[in-house]
Amino acid sequence: MIHQYKLSGYNIVLDVSSGSLHAVDDVAYDIIAIFEEKSKDEVLKIIAEKYKDNKDVTPEDILECYEQVEWLKNEGKLFTEDTFEPMADHLKTKTSGVVKALCLHIAHTCNLNCSYCFASQGKYHGERAVMSYEVGKRALDFLIENSGKRRNLEVDFFGGEPLLNFDVVKRLVAYARSIEKKHNKNFRFTLTTNGMLIDDDVIDFANRECVNVVLSLDGRREIHDRFRVDYQGRGSFDTIVPKFQKLVKARGGKGYYMRGTFTHANPDFLEDIKVMLDLGFNELSMEPVVCAPGDSAELTPSDMEIVKEQYEKLASLMLEREKEGRPFTFYHYMIDLKGGPCIYKRISGCGSGTEYMAVTPFGELYPCHQFVGEEKYKLGNIYEGVTNTAAREEFANSNLYKKEECRDCWARLYCSGGCAANAYHATGSVNGVYKPGCELFKKRMECAIMLAIAKELGE
Repeated sequence: MIHQYKLSGYNIVLDVSSGSLHAVDDVAYDIIAIFEEKSKDEVLKIIAEKYKDNKDVTPEDILECYEQVEWLKNEGKLFTEDTFEPMADHLKTKTSGVVKALCLHIAHTCNLNCSYCFASQGKYHGERAVMSYEVGKRALDFLIENSGKRRNLEVDFFGGEPLLNFDVVKRLVAYARSIEKKHNKNFRFTLTTNGMLIDDDVIDFANRECVNVVLSLDGRREIHDRFRVDYQGRGSFDTIVPKFQKLVKARGGKGYYMRGTFTHANPDFLEDIKVMLDLGFNELSMEPVVCAPGDSAELTPSDMEIVKEQYEKLASLMLEREKEGRPFTFYHYMIDLKGGPCIYKRISGCGSGTEYMAVTPFGELYPCHQFVGEEKYKLGNIYEGVTNTAAREEFANSNLYKKEECRDCWARLYCSGGCAANAYHATGSVNGVYKPGCELFKKRMECAIMLAIAKELGE
């Protein structure tokens, strides 16, 4: 399968199965578009007719270009076949039962009342609760016991708002550090916070113990304060921004992500990106809202077109600032053209429900944080392990080839079939497809690939 598109002055050709990328001239672009459909003589005739008034393109040039395309095909860099499907069902069995990461729901409660919150203001459709040290300690033991030979283990302190239970967070990290050498493990911690409770103690802890800190900011004050309010309806922008700035400065501007959400209120989210940049933040992420149909925050079809245009403008801004020596990172545009994810990850996805699980304050196990509260997918608990083996098998057997819509999609080996939680909440099946998310993902990937090519070419 070939995917061709034009963006920012580049003619880009992706050979889907091999992953080969080509930035080509107009003649090559046009030849590739019809190469498989027409005979050689027909291709040469069609291209010659198209460029008959272009004195810079001779019949000899067209023939040479055709032969170069033919050579690329013979070298397995164009028009390659997808041979990965036979691997799909058995690749996950290699790591069956091995857990490498936990999302610890350290607090099912929050000090903000964001209306678009997928977690129902941290309660996850249940009761407010915080995780005890004993439950958290057992969760870390469970992770070690089920991690096999993996040395690096990932733990994210999540909520609600995890800083509402900060003392337990600190005690759990101290416990993990006390046992990791004994078990030949290395814990890597992440903290996700809305920032309201950040102080010097939090900053010192985060800089010492967390490889990454995810900070929630939606951009412009008026946009942020529209949704991210406290229980009195007061916006949080003015409270958190100075705290975020202090934390980021203390971290040397690295090891964090400013994570925002855009909604129907701000499909022009590039303006929010610009505000974040002006505030001194350079490690950025903006996510499309995922909410119930009919919700006031839901992106409309017209919003989607604005968003896709914003992605292109964002890519252009990144190129401009790169040339000016003021680069910044956008999470969704991070792509490695030479050493990206192995084919296992590209086929099977994030590992939710198998390698990665969420732990509630009560010690219950779920496939990921977005499944918490879905009783059908409660996997078990940290004391007995996974007892709902049918649910685990459903995730283990889920891969992009189980999704009919993915089979003919050029982006399938980049999205790995998409988010299982979004698919489930949109379609009722983890093997479904969340179509709005799919549409935006493809636009992001086109922009990310263009940026990578521009950097590779030094332009």
